[in-house]
Amino acid sequence: QVQLVESGGGLVQAGGSLRLSCAASGRTISSLHMGWFRQAPGKEREFVAVISRVSSTYYANSVKCRFTISRDNAKNTVYLQMNSLRPDETAVYYCAASETVPVITTAKYFAYWGQGTQVTVSS
Repeated sequence: QVQLVESGGGLVQAGGSLRLSCAASGRTISSLHMGWFRQAPGKEREFVAVISRVSSTYYANSVKCRFTISRDNAKNTVYLQMNSLRPDETAVYYCAASETVPVITTAKYFAYWGQGTQVTVSS
């Protein structure tokens, strides 16, 4: 079993930055695909970014060049650095993990999920 705990969410003004952390336990993240998804009220959960087991990274088009996903294997933690945040990016951000993911940008293929952390971007 893999347990994921997110932190780092909060309230930020538009244009500001936040760094989310996802601490994993039960498995080493180097053996997992690790992703970030978000869900705004009344909307479906959407893909944000993922880092594969071999550290390839993929981003949603809407966050490219503003968000960066990274991993620290020594700390068994994945990060999401978010810059130039916009009000429409207000959502609960979830960390996800899986050993195998047929489609790396699709939430349903991730087996493990954290409880989420709220990010609120004010205008």
